[in-house]
Order: sequence, then structure tokens, then C-alpha cells
Amino acid sequence: MYIIGENIHIISPKVKVALKERDAEFFKALAIKQVEHGASAVDLNLGRQKHEWEEIFPWITKAVQEVVDVPLVIDSTNLQGIEAALKVITKARPIVNSASCEAERLEKVPLLAKKYDAQLVALTLEKSGIPIESEARVNLALEYLIPRAMEVGMELPDLIIDPLVLTVSGCQEFCPELIEAVRILKFAGDPPPSISVGLSNVSNSVPEPKRPLLNRVYMVMLMGAGLEMMIADPLDEKQNEVIRIVEERDDSTPVGRLYLTLHDKTEAMGELNKDDVDMDDPEQVAIWKTVQVLLNKVIYADSYLEN
Repeated sequence: MYIIGENIHIISPKVKVALKERDAEFFKALAIKQVEHGASAVDLNLGRQKHEWEEIFPWITKAVQEVVDVPLVIDSTNLQGIEAALKVITKARPIVNSASCEAERLEKVPLLAKKYDAQLVALTLEKSGIPIESEARVNLALEYLIPRAMEVGMELPDLIIDPLVLTVSGCQEFCPELIEAVRILKFAGDPPPSISVGLSNVSNSVPEPKRPLLNRVYMVMLMGAGLEMMIADPLDEKQNEVIRIVEERDDSTPVGRLYLTLHDKTEAMGELNKDDVDMDDPEQVAIWKTVQVLLNKVIYADSYLEN
């Protein structure tokens, strides 16, 4: 699994303070820590920075680039800020996040990525929003994102389609559709575009103790559908262990076997059933309940594990 480390994000209070104080050592340490825990790239999500973008984007890019050699993902809606960052990148090939099917973004962002020889994340998002159905999201990629990338001269594997994870709390019907969108996009070209998702979005607005389990279970289902790249927290050791179990086919524990069964049944376009689960094992029961929620078979509530 190619993990884009998500931890340098403007939504974090610590990141906001460090950015305000221009604490370069904070960002360097956080970038190093993510790479040491398995991140293949580091996301720099700074928001728009409407007033100080000209200084902030190159400043943080230079700082992080001093200490890690992995690709940096320049993640913003501010195109000028993205370009200011791209201008100072001298190490690994960068990634621009993101284009969409909205006219201005579709016109300008792929050109920017091509200009700086960057890979490009493109969202299945149009002016009216995100379609629920997997086919509608795939169609946005086929009708807008892929043709535009080809038009500006990008190789398809350098285009990274993000079919957009939404939270199970409030957008539960999107969760199974996203799995199918990932599955179909694997066949959207020869070679196909790359596919990535923002994994932790599925547990936004969920009480903190329940978020890691939702993330891990959804990740295994998405891996079964063919996902090989995601923006996620590389510091989540339990998540990393589940990735290892799936990738190494480690069936040495009952929970590991259940995760492998979940992966394999998703891959085969099937579903986990109760016969696959030891209902006397609380950890397996929690996984089972989480699968039912993510498949939109049981209505999500904050207390779903206790029901």
C-alpha cells in the first residue's frame, strides 16, 4: 500500500500554531516521523492561505524537503500557492492535489501539473457535488478527468483518480458505492489511471474511539476492490499491521483470517457473512458490525458497536 501521510493538515490545531509561528522544526519532525512509519509520500495540506500564500507555500516545502526524499503532495485549492511550492521542489517528483470536473479546475490544474512534471490527483466532483452512484463517479472520470489529462499530454498512470470517500455518519449510502467505483476504475484504461482515496474521511464526525476501526475495515474492503494508494495516517500502527496481514497473507491469527476473508470476498464481489465470524470473539464481532454499517445494511449510529 502506497500511503500518503496525512498528518500535516491545516485542520490540526498543532499544525495551525506551528504554521503561524513558522516552526520549521515541527514540520520537519512530523515529516520524518511519517516516513519512518511507512509513508511513501507526505501531504502538505495548508488550505488556501489567501493572504500569505506567496511566502508560506515555498517556505514549508523547502523545510520538509530538507529532511525527507519522498514525493511531496501539494494539497490546496490555491493554484498560485501550489505553483509557488512546485517551483522550489528539487527532489522527488511531486503530486498536485487536486483537479476536479469543475470547469476552472479542470482547465487549469492539469496544465500546472504538466508544466512541473507532477502527478495529478483528480476528484470525481462536479459543480453540483459528488454523485452517490459508483457508475456516475466513474463516468465523471471517463468523460472529463481522463480525457483532459490525455489532452495536456499526461500518461494515464500519472493521473490519480480520487472517487471521494465521504463519512459514514450522514453519507452512509456513499460507502458501498465508493468500493464499486474503485473496482470499476481499475479497468478505466490500458494502463489505467492510478486510484487513491482519503481513507479517514469515512470516519469524520464519528466519536474518536471508533474512528480507527472504521478506517481499518473500510481499508481492507477497498484493498479487496483493488486500492493500492491512499491518504492516511501512517502513525496508526494497527492500520499498518492490517496492511501487512493482507499483503503478506498472514493467516496466523483468527482476526487476521477474518480480515483476509473480508478482503477476498470483496475481491470476488461477494460479502462477509456470519458463518465467517466467531461471534464469541468481541474483536471479530466489532469487525462484522462495522462491515454491515459500511455496506449500508445497518443504519449507522454512534452506538453501533454496543447494539
